[in-house]
Amino acid sequence: MFALVVRFYLRDEEAAAGFDELVAETAPKIQSEEPGTLIYAVHRVKDAPLSRVFYELYESREAFDAHEQQEHTKKFLAEREQYLTGARVEFLEPPTGKGV
Repeated sequence: MFALVVRFYLRDEEAAAGFDELVAETAPKIQSEEPGTLIYAVHRVKDAPLSRVFYELYESREAFDAHEQQEHTKKFLAEREQYLTGARVEFLEPPTGKGV
C-alpha cells in the first residue's frame, strides 16, 4: 500500500467554495476510473473552515503514479493553485495496528 495526507490552506471563503466544486467534479472520476485508488477521502476541518484534508490510499506506488497521470487529476492539480495559500503533503509509512 501507498498512502499520503495532504492539508490544503484555502485563500478565503470564495476560494473554499471554488475548491470544493473542483473536488466535487474530480472525486467521482477517481472513484469510477481508478481501481488502484482504494481511498480518496476529503475532509473539512472542524474549527478551520479554510482547510481541507485529503487522505489517499493506493494499492501501490504504481497505482499512485497512475493516478497522477489521469487527465482529471492533472486538471485538478493545475486548477487548485488559484484557491490556495499553501499545502502540506505527508507521505505515510506502512500502517500498524487494527485492521492492517
